[in-house]
Amino acid sequence: MKTAIVYASVHHGNTKKIIDEIVKTNDVELIDATQTVEKDLSEYDLIGFASGVYGGKFHQSVLKFASVNLTDNKNVFLICTYGGRPVFKSIEQVIAYKHDNIVGRFSCKGFDTFGPFKLIGGVSKGHPDEKDLAAAVEFYNGLAEQHITGIINGKAAMMILDGDNVK
Repeated sequence: MKTAIVYASVHHGNTKKIIDEIVKTNDVELIDATQTVEKDLSEYDLIGFASGVYGGKFHQSVLKFASVNLTDNKNVFLICTYGGRPVFKSIEQVIAYKHDNIVGRFSCKGFDTFGPFKLIGGVSKGHPDEKDLAAAVEFYNGLAEQHITGIINGKAAMMILDGDNVK
């Protein structure tokens, strides 16, 4: 199975911490959307889009990358780090337009000092933490296992995991 994660992690590196943890134990190609504008994604079986929340949306570079490079009928998963709340709608709109299948979503808190959060020294300090990182790996491993065993079939399988709710 060939997997890529397209990501942007620009403020505190929260998203990069999550995907680096996944890559430690899995064969996944990382594509930095802030550095790469075009890439052929047709060869990948599973494609992830990972971003922090910026103004209520995924990072603009990830949205643009998906709009330009995503091909029809791909299995896609989403990873989101946030200070306030998880937001997937912006990337989901691109994915729907491209006729792809969202097979899972993962979100966890991430340290955030943007805008008004800066005035109070930031929110979600210490996140993502070890629990968040372990939950992200569990999420990805579950998706990979489903894909390998053939459970993912169109929109039939969906995995949602919020790092805040893992025990």
